[in-house]
Amino acid sequence: MCTRLHREGIPLSFGVHGMSFDRLVSRPPALDLITAIGSQDSYLAVVNTLRSDGTPHSSLVNAAVVAHPVTGAQVGAFVTYGRVKLAHLRRRPALTVTWRSGWSWVSLDGTAQLAGPHDQLPGLDPDHLPGLLRAIFTAAGGQHPDWDTYDRIMAEQGRVAVLINPTRAYTNAD
Repeated sequence: MCTRLHREGIPLSFGVHGMSFDRLVSRPPALDLITAIGSQDSYLAVVNTLRSDGTPHSSLVNAAVVAHPVTGAQVGAFVTYGRVKLAHLRRRPALTVTWRSGWSWVSLDGTAQLAGPHDQLPGLDPDHLPGLLRAIFTAAGGQHPDWDTYDRIMAEQGRVAVLINPTRAYTNAD
């Protein structure tokens, strides 16, 4: 059974053997479930982007839920500097991120917004990028003994924050 969750405008549906129907249920909100499942396995998540030919490109990242730095809405997020992933997201911002723990999983479909040295996020002061990268890193369970060194390395590597504005979430979790 696959369940699509509802939270703040994210559709909710259930699917059983390819058939689906919409209804509301009493369960943790989608983004809370991401945190619950993600925290059990270092917030490891598979990110799927689309190549120019429409086929999926997958990679493994640490991803979490954070407040959007401009709107304040809760969004999925990860930090990257992968040339291929960024090229895909710049051309086609649709993506899916899946977190798992054991056999339980939750997926988030959405639209990516990028914030980085070459990707200005409207409304975000570029001086706030280091704080955003730290917020995503720590939300995904990361710790660092020297934040000045962390900020310097992130800048040297041209790291980019990927914010996932959710359009749909689904899970097999009870």
